[in-house]
Amino acid sequence: QVQLVESGGGLVQPGGSLRLSCTASGIARIIFPVTTLGWYRQAPGKQRELVAAIPSGGSANYADSVKGRFTISRDNSKNTVYLQMNGLKPEDTAVYYCNAYTRSSLSYWGQGTQVTVSS
Repeated sequence: QVQLVESGGGLVQPGGSLRLSCTASGIARIIFPVTTLGWYRQAPGKQRELVAAIPSGGSANYADSVKGRFTISRDNSKNTVYLQMNGLKPEDTAVYYCNAYTRSSLSYWGQGTQVTVSS
C-alpha cells in the first residue's frame, strides 16, 4: 500500500520560509524515479490547486503565484519530494498536499500539512 507522509508545515511570519517534505513508502524503488511528483494546496473555501510539479527527468513547473519564491525538488534515493517556500505571503496559507502520479495513471495523496502565514 502506497503512503505519502508530509512534514514541515507550521506557522510562519510573512516573508519567512518553510521547507515541506513528502516521503513515499510502499512504492517500488524502480517506480518512484519515473513518477511525477507534485505539491497542491487548498485554502478554506477554495478548490485544490497545483503549486508545483516535477516529472521524472523533466523540468519543474510552477503556478504563476509562486514562481520565483518556491522550489520543488526530489531525491529519488530517499523516495522524497521537497518544496522550499521562500518569501511567504498570507495568501499562501493553506493545507499543502503531496501527490504522486505514476505512469500507470495511479494517483496517490498525502494527508496534508497546514501552512499558516501570519504576523
